[in-house]
Amino acid sequence: MSERQAHWQRVYTSKEENQLSWHEDAPALSLALLGEAGLRPEMAVVDIGGGTSRLVDALVAREQTHVTVLDLSTAALETAKKRLAGAGNVEWVAGDVTEWQPMRSYDLWHDRAAFHFLTARDDQQAYVRVMARALKTGGRAVIGTFAPDGPEKCSGLPVARHDAASLRAVLGEGFSLISTRRNEHTTPWGAVQQFQFGTFEKLPQPLA
Repeated sequence: MSERQAHWQRVYTSKEENQLSWHEDAPALSLALLGEAGLRPEMAVVDIGGGTSRLVDALVAREQTHVTVLDLSTAALETAKKRLAGAGNVEWVAGDVTEWQPMRSYDLWHDRAAFHFLTARDDQQAYVRVMARALKTGGRAVIGTFAPDGPEKCSGLPVARHDAASLRAVLGEGFSLISTRRNEHTTPWGAVQQFQFGTFEKLPQPLA
């Protein structure tokens, strides 16, 4: 188990959901942004760093054809799986997104508060390469990170804060920025955190 995996396993085995700063009872903004990105029931969706998020519950309730939830922590995935026992349209993947080898193509990629933990350029570029492989041409990615005026750390780890321009620069020329939105997230204990969400579209590969 890598150091990164071990850290998140400790987090999810030592804390209840309402002790996690990113917890939200209902993923209203994520659903809204996915809807704006063109979400339809027949689409394949992947939730990166999904953990114990209720987004997968909402997508299953909407009879989404296929949902993949990827997270570093097996404990987090087991918690979510127990809530959705018998859901045949969900694939649970325990692994590091920077090393993931997707076995299918996706229409939509969702990441709320996972990418900002990648502070090293090599890790960020590995993430972008995986996302480019996973998404269909024309597929869209909704990525939420701490904004420039958001927290500098989370769960004891430093984060890379972004605005729309810096995130677009990291993703590179293979993706086009479609829309951007700031969001104030209130933690379960009442603290307010500034988030930045961007929606990007995968562009056609240039001909050689």
